[in-house]
Amino acid sequence: MSSQTGHRAPHRPSDTVWHGVRRAGEWLLLVAFVGAALAAVVLPRLAGATPYAVLTGSMSPGMPRGSLVVVRGVDPARIGTGDVITFMPRPDDTTTVTHRVVGVGFDAAGERVFTTQGDANDTADPWTVQGRHVLGERWYSLPYLGYLTDLLTGRQRELATILIAVGLLAYALVMYGGALRDRLRQRPEVPGA
Repeated sequence: MSSQTGHRAPHRPSDTVWHGVRRAGEWLLLVAFVGAALAAVVLPRLAGATPYAVLTGSMSPGMPRGSLVVVRGVDPARIGTGDVITFMPRPDDTTTVTHRVVGVGFDAAGERVFTTQGDANDTADPWTVQGRHVLGERWYSLPYLGYLTDLLTGRQRELATILIAVGLLAYALVMYGGALRDRLRQRPEVPGA
């Protein structure tokens, strides 16, 4: 009389395919999420750049509403026509605008000033931007990630970054544990053991 131990249900090929597709999808989602976090938070911080959310459609289609624009500091003397800059249009207002430079000139004091315009706008902005009000020049922009950074400000963003990092680490450990469990299940049984 013999007893069977470790009896498993028959393995269907479609189960293996579905498992592989699901696992690839999970990894793709993880890579996309990590890439977005790196582009939106980590890379700007390491490079001394600043991320801003694009809140209007004035720079569409290149930077539609909800985009994330990352800007780096720039010497106003290096800004030229065609550059995209982020600036404060009014000295007493902290509102920021990201538009393209369409003209460069000088004010009465001899300070360099810029005429700007949104790519989707028909006319130039009603102000000129002084060099000291320029926060930076566009380094890169990513669609839709601005919505995320707009929701989180200052301390919330730092806390969210830490929580995301911990969550990704936990997810990676769960994925590794699942792969290890699957590998152990697939070991051939030793006869007579």
